[in-house]
Amino acid sequence: MESAAPSDYAQPGMENFVVGLIGMGDMGKMYAERLSAAGWRIMACDREDKYESLTQEYASNPRIEICPNGHYVSRASDYIIYSVEAAVIDRVIAQFGPSTKLRAIVGGQTSCKSPEIAAFEAHLPADVSIVSIHSLHGPTVEPAGQPLVLVQHRAPDAALHKVEAVLACLRSRYVYLSAKEHDRITADTQAVTHAAFLSMGKAWHANTQFPWELARYVGGIENVKINTMLRIYSQKWHVYAGLAILNPEAKKQIAEYARSVTDLYKIMLEGDLPALRQRMFAARDKVFGANSKWGSEASGPLLQPGVLSSFSLGTPSPDSTPRPNNHLSLLAMVDCWANLGTVPYDHMICSTPLFRLRLGVTEHLFGDEAMLEETLRTAVSDLTYRSDDLEFTFAARAWAECVAIGHFETYEKRFLSTQEFFKPRFEEAKTIGNQMMKQIMEGVKDKTQ
Repeated sequence: MESAAPSDYAQPGMENFVVGLIGMGDMGKMYAERLSAAGWRIMACDREDKYESLTQEYASNPRIEICPNGHYVSRASDYIIYSVEAAVIDRVIAQFGPSTKLRAIVGGQTSCKSPEIAAFEAHLPADVSIVSIHSLHGPTVEPAGQPLVLVQHRAPDAALHKVEAVLACLRSRYVYLSAKEHDRITADTQAVTHAAFLSMGKAWHANTQFPWELARYVGGIENVKINTMLRIYSQKWHVYAGLAILNPEAKKQIAEYARSVTDLYKIMLEGDLPALRQRMFAARDKVFGANSKWGSEASGPLLQPGVLSSFSLGTPSPDSTPRPNNHLSLLAMVDCWANLGTVPYDHMICSTPLFRLRLGVTEHLFGDEAMLEETLRTAVSDLTYRSDDLEFTFAARAWAECVAIGHFETYEKRFLSTQEFFKPRFEEAKTIGNQMMKQIMEGVKDKTQ
């Protein structure tokens, strides 16, 4: 990354502006490194037991000062970003919020804004401005061009402009939303996407399968499923738990997805092809119909077909041919969207790379009527995937129940057990997944245009 002076981005009077980071997890470190490379002075902290290791890690960076705790960060920083787990955001803000510098700006980086904003209002001094943010991508994704939500909750325009100046070095695309709008859109674009891939991993784990070792899971859409599943399970569990459990809209949508999976699986067991065709074509028309931008010549498909077959962890034998799959996870996705009245393209302006990937493979299936017909016939007549689909249905229902109860400990245990199962392949999957993401993101056409 190129180094720059703060004046390259700052407004007059911001030459000595200090950015504080409370929480130095993967996202906090990404912000610290990017912002310091742009010339900003950073004061950062994490739990006190991490003070020594963080001090050593950043000893060579004169622009990053590691502090023992959030009191030191809050007292000396002009813009403080809380980059901590959503489940503990209230406790952390209650601890360090009262120490906030006079007339500073404060924001959070959680994926669910309602509890974050409530905590700020409860624990920050009245003179403090609140401008929250959310980078809609993971810490390993290049932020340039990705959506960056700015929530100007309790702040004058001058405070917002200072935040814009600080974050300009990320070269992300600003999206301005209220906290309520953010949570609704985040639920629409992330909740069900995560639930689907988490359920896939649980199903393969339950059957003790590494899917890339099976000929029926090599090639095309399967590559995207496997790589994305591994990418999610290689991350921190709390990122997904916070979004699902703390966002009421997310809870509703995950429950609806589990119902769709269950209903469709029952139709498959009954072997009722006419009923399945009627339900799925009705859902297709509702989600991808005349009121959406899908299939328009101006926008084109999100994913080019050639990209789907470019990245694989497995190696099919020369004489093997890809087997038809019933793609229950994708059928349930569209059925769920239809039941919720969701048009996925409406939120493309602040969608995550994973959501665009998920939507891309879904429209790839539903945009090819011959492939869709083959998928539906496979669903009712081919027993090859029936055991996997049973476990997938169990998994989808179990994740929905866990989220409905709101039990973080259960969520963590479920996630970590499957993470451990797939852990030996994370490094390889990360390399392939990053290549896949890069090519797919370069090939994606923004359907909002």
